[in-house]
Amino acid sequence: MSSALLVIDMQNGFVHPEGSLPSLGMGMPGVESVIAENVKVIAAARAAGLPVIYTRSVFRPGMVDLPMRMEGFLPPNFDILERGSWDADVHSDLTPADGEAVIDKNRYDAFLNTPLEQVLRTLGVDKVLVTGTVTSICVESTTRSGYMRDFDMYVASDCVLGAPGQHEASLGIMGAAFATVLPWQEALAAVTGEPALSASGAAITA
Repeated sequence: MSSALLVIDMQNGFVHPEGSLPSLGMGMPGVESVIAENVKVIAAARAAGLPVIYTRSVFRPGMVDLPMRMEGFLPPNFDILERGSWDADVHSDLTPADGEAVIDKNRYDAFLNTPLEQVLRTLGVDKVLVTGTVTSICVESTTRSGYMRDFDMYVASDCVLGAPGQHEASLGIMGAAFATVLPWQEALAAVTGEPALSASGAAITA
């Protein structure tokens, strides 16, 4: 069996300073660092031969398929992550390579009403390393859902971001019951069976 990297919702609307949520004052701390760590883990996963799969939260014009409760924190008639828009695109530093799957969703759980499980099963994947945003919402919802489908879930703690307090609590909950939570180098080593590397490229030994 094999492993895959799942990059959740690293879209302009969430992580670019001109994106829809940051423009409302709803940006998240540490976003630059998390983007940089995602660049590294994506490159390392590709080098190791792991499939890299992306998700995007996207909504129809008029926000007719927006999840319940999201309207409560958005201004009236405010469009967010509209399908086909720059806001909905994956951040340019993390652009999917040719042939990499991009799964569009309109709910927090990336398995719900999408072909994600089918894609993973077809690839023979049993271990899934998760990165992205938002830790306590789409990342946790997807991680729980993957666990319930008997995937061995891993979360790269330095490649996810969310609101202070909620972010840390979510990592703790996932690590206690649904996933192995580690910095990306250790997590990638765990899912590939290869030794973790230090920043200098040297193997990390116990």
